[in-house]
Order: sequence, then structure tokens, then C-alpha cells
Amino acid sequence: MVASLPSIPYPPAGDGFWSPVTSTINWCEEDYYASHYFAEIVNTLTNLVFVYLAYEGIANCLRNGHDRVYLVAFLSYLSIGLGSFAFHASLKYPMQLLDELSMVYTTCVLFYAIFSHARPPLVKLAVFIFITATAAGVTGYYHYLQDPLFHQNAFALLTVIVVFRSIWAMETILKPQKGKKVDGEIREWTQKEKRDYKTLKEMRFLVRCGLGSVALGFLIWNLDNAYCSNLRRWRRSVGLPWGILLEGHGWWHIMTGIAAYINLTWAVWLRYCLDGKQDEVELVWPRLFSVPLLKKKDRKAHAKAA
Repeated sequence: MVASLPSIPYPPAGDGFWSPVTSTINWCEEDYYASHYFAEIVNTLTNLVFVYLAYEGIANCLRNGHDRVYLVAFLSYLSIGLGSFAFHASLKYPMQLLDELSMVYTTCVLFYAIFSHARPPLVKLAVFIFITATAAGVTGYYHYLQDPLFHQNAFALLTVIVVFRSIWAMETILKPQKGKKVDGEIREWTQKEKRDYKTLKEMRFLVRCGLGSVALGFLIWNLDNAYCSNLRRWRRSVGLPWGILLEGHGWWHIMTGIAAYINLTWAVWLRYCLDGKQDEVELVWPRLFSVPLLKKKDRKAHAKAA
């Protein structure tokens, strides 16, 4: 069936404008088969997902006056997309560092945001010094080792810490005490608890979407690495443009770009909840395949509701 679709044969891989390759990783997409200027054209262009979502996040932060630390986080998120674009276009080692270390730095910003919140100035300073030293240590040691596995483990560890700390904060702040008895009778939830439970359900759905997206991307990324020779053969068998759908690392970019954006949006929302200001904002997400945005509520409508 696929063979009957109209297609263009894959051109041969070869050298290009940025040759030779100096990166410590070269992905499953063949080099310079479609353009003299893009070493991996699909892996390059799929980073435009990061650029678009970063624009949405930055613009939303500026329009709604969200905490400045999240504006910094979205700018750092943008640097991931730009760094990855440059890396996959050139396959040069400096661009590889720009791509991979931007991932670490963005997670470090979120680490500072969640662990320094509502802390005394000295504690905030200590968290800042610790996470800055961590980022510098990862940078220096990774450049010394030049082992992508070290970067992947460091990034994964930081991400797990931030996500679990954020989930703990979310559940602690918002989850009502079900079934608590007062004078032998089960107490009904207050309006505040009902509101918080509604917010908690929406947040949990947001978190599940983010985790599901990154899990699917991680699965595809591993399949792309494990079955690269088969995938290359299948791509050449079906031809262009259909072979593009078998570029697993490109799907990894799309899935993780979406997941990271969702995680950042959740982090902004969680900050309002931690500050007791959840009534001031609402998640606007009209369709599953639209971009979720956290927006300030209309002040007049909010005043009437209060």
C-alpha cells in the first residue's frame, strides 16, 4: 500500500556546507541528503516547535505579568530550540554543547523557582549558589568527558527532582482532606476546598499530558537508536516525503517540545497556587491540540465572583 503512494527517491547522503562532523553524536537521519546547508534537515526543522511554543510562552508571560523567573525559563526554553536547530544543521561540537547544556540550564531555572519560593533571602541565595555551581560543574565535567551519557543522566536527575518536588507541592497545597470528621460527622468541603480540588484535577490532567508526551517521545527516541539501520532501509523503500514520518529523533523534538512547554505552564500555575492567588488566573485550553495558556482573569468578573 505504502509503495503505491507517489514518492521521490532519497538522494544519497554525503558532505555539506558544515562538513566535517565534529559532534560526539550523529543521529539516525542521514547527513546532507536533502540540503547542502542542513546536515539533518528533519531534525533541524522540527525544532521550530520549540521556537513557536517559546514565543507563545514569552508573550503570555509579558501580557499577564507572570513571575519574572518564568520569563527567564521560557527564554531558556527558546535557547534549547535554537541550540538544537544549530546543532542538527551543522553537527558541530560547540553547537552540540549549546543544545544539550541549554536543557540543563532550563531545568536549573525551574529548580531555583520551586526550591527558593517563599524562603528567606539567605536560603534563596544558598539555592541560587548551589544550582549555579551545579550547572557550572555539569558544564565543565561534560566538556571534559565528552560523553553524552553523562549529560543525559545529569539532565534526567535534575528533571526528576524538579518534577517530584513540584508534584509534592501541588498535592500538599491543593488536595482537600477527604473524610475528615468533626464532632463525629464527616465534614463537607468548603468552597475553597472545592475550588482547590477542581484546580488540582485540571493540573493533574496537565501533568499527565506532559509526562505522556515525554514518555512517548522517549520511546520513539530509543527505537530510533536501536533500529536505525532498519529505519534507514524502510525510509529509502517508501521514499520522500513519506520517509520523513520515520525520522524518530524529529518526533522526539516534537514530543519533548510539547512536554517541556506544558511543564513550564504548570510551573507558572503552581506558583500562583503556592501564593494563594489561584483565583486570579485560569488555564485557557479550548482543544487538546491547541496551546494551553495561563491567563489572568478579567478583574471585573473576578471581583463579582469574589
